[in-house]
Amino acid sequence: MAEHGAHITTASVVDDQPSIFEVVAQDSLMTAVRPALQHVVKVLAESNPAHYGFFWRWFDEIFALLDLLLQQHYLSKTSASFSENFYGLKRVVMGDTHKFQRLASAGLPKKQLWKSIMFLVLLPYLKVKLEKLVSSLREEDEYSIHPPSSHRKRFYRAFLAAYPFVNMAWEGWFLVQQLRYILGKAQHHSPLLRLAGVRLGRLTVQDIQALEHKPFEASMKQPPASSVSEKIKSTLKKAVGGVALSLSTGLSVGVFFLQFLEWWYSSENQETIKSLTALPTPPPPVHLDYNSDSPLLPKMKTVCPLCRKTRVNDTVLATSGYVFCYRCVFSYVRSHQACPITGYPTEVQHLIKLYSPEN
Repeated sequence: MAEHGAHITTASVVDDQPSIFEVVAQDSLMTAVRPALQHVVKVLAESNPAHYGFFWRWFDEIFALLDLLLQQHYLSKTSASFSENFYGLKRVVMGDTHKFQRLASAGLPKKQLWKSIMFLVLLPYLKVKLEKLVSSLREEDEYSIHPPSSHRKRFYRAFLAAYPFVNMAWEGWFLVQQLRYILGKAQHHSPLLRLAGVRLGRLTVQDIQALEHKPFEASMKQPPASSVSEKIKSTLKKAVGGVALSLSTGLSVGVFFLQFLEWWYSSENQETIKSLTALPTPPPPVHLDYNSDSPLLPKMKTVCPLCRKTRVNDTVLATSGYVFCYRCVFSYVRSHQACPITGYPTEVQHLIKLYSPEN
């Protein structure tokens, strides 16, 4: 048993295979970077929507573009993604023997490089978009915006019913691959590495020495540009490389701070945060043009002020605190961008679903 589990903590000398702890740690690094950056952008957008709202609305696309520059730089310069290089790992092309392995400073071949970029950048971006689509469809289904008999709604419900099973199969695929890696039955801890045609290995002494000398050698060997097109191409290449280098340097310095933010905003720590930052509940807003005796307000508390019928799908406006039927207030707010009682500026995102104890 000991010899079967020995590679979990120490890599084999022959194939320099990293331990499961190293590969899982590098996987979790980029997973921690995204939500931390997203929170920073959210705080900036809330503090100044005019200047930073664009970054919040297009955060997924901006992050994917920056991630593309970062990963392409590392894969072409170090044969590893940012997180893999951070933990002293590299990508080895499948079929390369230990004796004839390429140095990490040579970068990945184009085929493996673009496959790696697709699985490192494009696939996570599509997964985030799919999760947001599923979330919006669930909300739409819950509020019953479309008639129950519509074909669109039936398709949405079938998609929502199938998505958890597809997601479970996807996650199970990765889990099985990690178990096989732990037991020494596979060279890849992730099936995406196999699809990219690479495996992970540790950086050797020769790799480290080559990476340290590569910037100096590149600057010495670079010939002067002769034509205008070559100068433009060289300038663009330097600009992209400079952006990628700035990103990598900033992330390397701030990675521990980002992981601290992830811990600070984790669900387990939310109770502590609430106790430290809790403020008294503000009083309900009062508008000068309306009061409790306003003819707009029905005398019975269970009646919607808009349709004057018993409320269905109780929904409160966060800007004023008044409760309406969901369909009534949704249509009104979408058309007038204001609370029907107080006149306060209101958007659709200010609608909050209420759940009664019996539900």
